Amino acid sequence: MAVPKRKVSKARRDKRRSSVWKIKPPTLIRCDHCLAYKPIHKVCKDCGYYRGKQIIKKSS
Repeated sequence: MAVPKRKVSKARRDKRRSSVWKIKPPTLIRCDHCLAYKPIHKVCKDCGYYRGKQIIKKSS
């Protein structure tokens, strides 16, 4: 039967048990206007549109 050679410290044990390293990346959706990827519920940084309305005027 396998037996650990040394005691696992509390810090090492807790680091292993933590879920900090399991963070998911932010959800990205396609902009309705320019089809670029953007975070959900944010103004598109490429075209300045949000929910079909122009919020920021971009010169292109």
